[in-house]
Amino acid sequence: MNPLLAFYRGTGADHRGRRVDEILARDDDWLEHTHDFIQWLFPLREPSGVNPFAPLVDDEVRDAFDADPELRARLLASLDRMLAFYGLARSADGIVKSPDWPERKLDWFLADTHNDLRITRILKSLAILGLREYAERLLGCLETLRVAEPDCGIGATAFGYWRDALRRPPPERK
Repeated sequence: MNPLLAFYRGTGADHRGRRVDEILARDDDWLEHTHDFIQWLFPLREPSGVNPFAPLVDDEVRDAFDADPELRARLLASLDRMLAFYGLARSADGIVKSPDWPERKLDWFLADTHNDLRITRILKSLAILGLREYAERLLGCLETLRVAEPDCGIGATAFGYWRDALRRPPPERK
């Protein structure tokens, strides 16, 4: 079985032997200081520049996520964990600030950090793996926060990358 699909089905582990549920159960401090898990939770088609062991999304993986609601549900669980890390949460209205927002924003929202790259990855991965709607909700939340929060330290460059992450690529040539 494809290692990424095994990881997301809970039958396999990442390159360090960690299972998806173990990663999702880690505390915020671990998530902040560990840099090689995000590529497994939110895989992309292109190789990671920081994690040579990161799995890649190919057509098999994309098709499996398209066909299997359980895989998409686990991807949503990954999104929920990272949203909690950022002080955000899914709601009926989209993605909103959680009660932890004042504390959690200190690690990422007040200045450019490595979390900007993580957010770009999350947006791209959600869109690739069939959860584009949630990627768009996250982007909408980030844009709202940028305007509404006076202490926003995220630069225009990061927001540009986030918007670009959801631009649809041109159709493939045959």
